[in-house]
Amino acid sequence: MREKRSAALASLTAAVALTAFKILVGVLTGSLGILAEAAHSALDLVAAVMTFLAVRYSGRPPDRTHLYGHGKIENLSALCETLLLLGTCAWIAREAVLRLASHSAQVEITFWSFAVMVVSILVDSSRARVLARTAKKYDSQALEADALHFQTDVWSSSVVIAGLLAVKLGVWFADAVAALGVCVAVAWVSVQLGRRTVNALLDSAPAGMEERIAAAVEAVPGVRNCHAVRVRSSGPSLFVDLHVLVDGNQSLSDAHSLTETIEDAIHKLAPHADVTVHPEPE
Repeated sequence: MREKRSAALASLTAAVALTAFKILVGVLTGSLGILAEAAHSALDLVAAVMTFLAVRYSGRPPDRTHLYGHGKIENLSALCETLLLLGTCAWIAREAVLRLASHSAQVEITFWSFAVMVVSILVDSSRARVLARTAKKYDSQALEADALHFQTDVWSSSVVIAGLLAVKLGVWFADAVAALGVCVAVAWVSVQLGRRTVNALLDSAPAGMEERIAAAVEAVPGVRNCHAVRVRSSGPSLFVDLHVLVDGNQSLSDAHSLTETIEDAIHKLAPHADVTVHPEPE
């Protein structure tokens, strides 16, 4: 938990600095592309706060009202981040279309226009790597969502730089088109993330996990059949329930030992899964 919180806090600090920098440069230069990036970073700031809180509270142990723990907080946080991103994309797209329709693009290109985007790319690349590594290590969907946001920031910042260069060369509409490009990239990634988040909230089992668990359990000596396999996730935690047919004449002690062997077989597929085995006499 300490490593997850540290990654989330570092992300939050970087989001505050980048958002302030982009807003200042965007207002001074009048660049819609930079302001779009500032809005994106402001949303990332909100997302970073949500991620930090989600990581902090999702690690709490189960209690009398949350018997499966608090892991769903991470899934809910990722869903909220996705909805915020999509809402911001809609606003930016509207502003870009209005600017294109009115043929108004008063953008002042300065050194700071490019400096803020280059700094953004460097910072976002660094924190995206840290968050992605930590998310993979601890199977944290909230940190994964944060990492994905900052990876899209790298792409969108690159698009904005290209737009600013085009405006510098006399293509007046390039900045607004760059803003639309940011929206398309962010919306696409957001939809993919949102789909996975909703699946987690609806207790969708990981693809193929049921079949792999059944095959591994039926390979354990003494198990005649494995059925009624149920798998659900709660944040980084996985819960597995299953029924097995075993020799009904064996002692309770032997049956208990067999269930522990079954749990070990499942833990090879899902190392930190919470497993419940229900043995039935054949």
